[in-house]
Amino acid sequence: MKVIFLQDVPRVGKKYDIKEVNGGYAINFLFPKKLATPATAQAIAELERRQKEIVIEREVQEDLLAKNLEEIKDKTITIGARADEKGHLFSAIHKNALVEAMEKEYHAQIDEKFIVLEKQIKEVGEFEIPIVIKNKKSSFKLIVEKI
Repeated sequence: MKVIFLQDVPRVGKKYDIKEVNGGYAINFLFPKKLATPATAQAIAELERRQKEIVIEREVQEDLLAKNLEEIKDKTITIGARADEKGHLFSAIHKNALVEAMEKEYHAQIDEKFIVLEKQIKEVGEFEIPIVIKNKKSSFKLIVEKI
């Protein structure tokens, strides 16, 4: 029986794959758990339409990300953190804190998976934080102050 997977199923198929599976497996497991749907002509046409929409959405997202990269280039973000007398932070600055500060100060939305940190930020000072999205690179300056 041909089915279209609606979610990833380990060792069987990925989301939106069209595969041939055992009829009993499809009827008794995949369909009741809404992991797959029968691969009818109408369902396949709907899947193709949805995949075209996803491609268009992805292109729009990449354009938006490129625009955000240009906006944050050479910007400076200041984050206050608790530190000891030597300037060592009590807790490291994480990527999600950088994302929140960037959105708060400059209204630029960058996913934390695009921020490249060679090592954790655990001390007071200035840091150059690179951002890499596919083949596009940018960076911003982070200043960590003791509070």
